[in-house]
Amino acid sequence: MNTLQNKVQLIGNLGNNPDVRNTESGKKMARVSIATNENYRNAKGETVKETQWHNAIAWGKNAELIEKYLTKGSQVAVEGKLVNRNYVDKDGIKRYTTEVQVNDILFLSSKNNAK
Repeated sequence: MNTLQNKVQLIGNLGNNPDVRNTESGKKMARVSIATNENYRNAKGETVKETQWHNAIAWGKNAELIEKYLTKGSQVAVEGKLVNRNYVDKDGIKRYTTEVQVNDILFLSSKNNAK
């Protein structure tokens, strides 16, 4: 059961082009925003589409693959874990964020056929 602790699996579309950078130590990282959609019927019987946004970060080889193959609209499946962190913004305010740290990624579309 330990393999199920803090495990996230998502299938969705990139909301923007990947933000790829090299750290000072030379390690590549990529940040992406992934939209997942859920459809359901409300009490009136109307179909409602609800979109959730997830921030994800990938390192090393996964970041290189994201940079090479994905763009806004690309469909992906990711597996990873939730990571909470905090930082101080430019105004000196402490901010908190939760991200999916990507361990595995599967490209369901590419730059050539992104929607």
